[in-house]
Amino acid sequence: MRRLAPGERPPQFVLFSFDGVGVSPNWDLFLRTAERSNARFTALMTGLYFLTDDARRQYRGPGHRPGEAAIGFGGTKAEVVQQIHYLNRTWFGGHELGTHYVGHFCRGDRYPGERWSTRDWNHELDQFFALMQNWRRNTGILHGPDLAFPRTVVKGGRTQCLEGAPGTLFPALMAHGMTWDSSQPAEVTGLAWPKKVRGIWEFAIPYAYSPPLKRAQTALDFNFWVSVNGAKNIPGDAIRLRRIVKETYHYMYDRAYAGNRAPLVIANHFNEWNGNAFNPATADFMADVCGRAETLCITHVDLVAWLELQDPAVLGALSRAPLSAVDGRR
Repeated sequence: MRRLAPGERPPQFVLFSFDGVGVSPNWDLFLRTAERSNARFTALMTGLYFLTDDARRQYRGPGHRPGEAAIGFGGTKAEVVQQIHYLNRTWFGGHELGTHYVGHFCRGDRYPGERWSTRDWNHELDQFFALMQNWRRNTGILHGPDLAFPRTVVKGGRTQCLEGAPGTLFPALMAHGMTWDSSQPAEVTGLAWPKKVRGIWEFAIPYAYSPPLKRAQTALDFNFWVSVNGAKNIPGDAIRLRRIVKETYHYMYDRAYAGNRAPLVIANHFNEWNGNAFNPATADFMADVCGRAETLCITHVDLVAWLELQDPAVLGALSRAPLSAVDGRR
């Protein structure tokens, strides 16, 4: 890792991240694919999965009763131990562990994240770290491996449903020693360099041109699903969805590589939505690009370290370069 010289082109960074990371064959898929392609990714942990269903009352989300959550908890003791095993495999594989928070309270809930104050976000993060640190005590689990990494490795994350404004969320991140976020939808069409906002590096979810859709698209797996068939479970549509996602990612990569070299933010879930339409496309893209020249598939915390190392004038020049993947021509 070194400083760029003025006018030197940076590597093409690609940031893969996965929201929630519950145990799934897709977790194995990405661990294998990353190892084969020299890629590293960021796994965003859900605090609920550190609790058995029986221990659910150990969590109390902002404005909610103990044991309430919008998604499921960690299941049985055996399932929580399996979750710990996968988290350890991910850590030992050289990947980053971040947070996807806990309760997954989104718009439509009586008190969703979009309404939370800084005090609420502080409470949610306090809960996340307590659940992570005290998972054995909370669940009574005495067997299986310990968690292989401390809470201090968690330096960023993505909120549920991309909710939470910088003015309320980022002070809570700072208070917990965190350095990055990837919860904000992009403010512009096209691929741009990340910015530091209120002391936090923001890796926005891209809104970029998709050739198969012939328009700009939020580059998040669930949003692709909504755009293509209204998020209806139509497994027969899986092949078409895979093609759309993969072609869009490749277009984003090609345009950024030839253009401003803005880091690609590839946000995904392990969920098998619509016949598992999205994970194979993302894994194929990882395998296709991560071994290419001048391309680095790294973690968010690594890119933060690289950004902090650079001359601010050099970063300023990169941020002023024309955006990539704005339309079908550039």
